[in-house]
Amino acid sequence: MRRRRSHVLWLGVPYLLYLGALPFVNKVRPVVFGLPFLFFWLLIATLATPLAIWLTWRGDTRGRGKAGAR
Repeated sequence: MRRRRSHVLWLGVPYLLYLGALPFVNKVRPVVFGLPFLFFWLLIATLATPLAIWLTWRGDTRGRGKAGAR
């Protein structure tokens, strides 16, 4: 029987933030917190990447159980 691994889809979030949305956010204006919008977007994407990895790890109960048994 095949196991559903939908939690792995979280790993696609950084890809979409960095590359998928880049043509839409490649703007100098508006300025957010003194940064051009593109720089602000890349900062948010960089901060969201560890969150996506943590959500993937949290959803992988089988892998987490093996790591805890060591």
